[in-house]
Amino acid sequence: MAKKYPKILIILLVLVIITWLIKDTFTQRNVTDLNGSFTQKASYRNENNTGPIQRIYSVTVRDIANAEFETYGNLMPHSKYGNTKVYFFKEGEASPTKLYPGNLNFDPVFKKNCIAVYEKSAMGNFGVILNPFIQKPKNQ
Repeated sequence: MAKKYPKILIILLVLVIITWLIKDTFTQRNVTDLNGSFTQKASYRNENNTGPIQRIYSVTVRDIANAEFETYGNLMPHSKYGNTKVYFFKEGEASPTKLYPGNLNFDPVFKKNCIAVYEKSAMGNFGVILNPFIQKPKNQ
C-alpha cells in the first residue's frame, strides 16, 4: 500500500502539469486581445534565408491613446540576427499597402501619417518611437 502513494502522487503531478500547459496554450494573448484595434495592412520579408532576415509591417490603429504599440511589436515574428520593424498609422488615414527593404520602407508620401515605429534589432534590443518622421525645430 505504501508503494502506491508515490505512483499516485507522480500521476497527479503529471496531470496537473499537462492541465497547466494546455490552459496556458489556449489563453495566451494575441494581437486581437490588445488595446488599440490593430489591423495589419502590409508586410514584407526578404528572401534571404542565409543572412539577416528583415521583416517589415504596416499596421493601422483605431484607438491611439490606449494602443499597446510595444506589446504588438513584441508579438510579431522575429528571427535571431534579423530585424523587425512595425510602422503604425491612424485608421482612416492613408497608409502604405506595399513595403520595401532599405532605410525607408514605404513611399515617402505616407511619412506624415506615421504615428509610431516599433523596431527590434538583431541583438534583441527593441523600442517604440512616437512620431518618428516629424522634424523637431533646431535650437539656435
